[in-house]
Amino acid sequence: MKWRKWNNILHRDLGYLCVGLTVIYVVSGVAVNHIADWNPSFDVDRREVAVAGVTPAELATPDGVHAVLVRVGLGPSYRTTFPTDSATLRIFLEDGVVDVNHETGIAAVEVVRPRPILRQANFLHLNHAKRLWTWLADLYAVALGLLAVTGLFVLKGKKGITGRGAWLTGAGIVLPLVVLWLYL
Repeated sequence: MKWRKWNNILHRDLGYLCVGLTVIYVVSGVAVNHIADWNPSFDVDRREVAVAGVTPAELATPDGVHAVLVRVGLGPSYRTTFPTDSATLRIFLEDGVVDVNHETGIAAVEVVRPRPILRQANFLHLNHAKRLWTWLADLYAVALGLLAVTGLFVLKGKKGITGRGAWLTGAGIVLPLVVLWLYL
């Protein structure tokens, strides 16, 4: 069998094998690239809610804390409370905190919830799993390298590596070098 046929078989089969991980890395990569603009793994809801008329005595009882939580749009369930100063009670939730200031009548609510699918993709992409996942991610990286090299030789002639492909490959090599030159 000719080498080009084996090259194309390897390229095709590796492509099929890598497609699932590639989609995960694409979605996660775009999300993580914009980490300065948002939290790609968690949705953080911060807001202030007026709770005028809440008294220190009311905040000292579980029923009073439940009533405040319902007023700010959360369920009555909470873990514990802690006074942060003479005017503020911090209510610890399973997924956040509520700081109730009885003097100002304002409750500062912060609820943190995982983003479905995206959190798991980021977990894999950023290699938080470690151990076995490190080896699988390394194998995936090698497979991507093989895909890149075998892809150079899939097409022949003016559309392949001896024609337009040479220019595109060259541009793909020069582009990161230009960026490095600009930033370093």
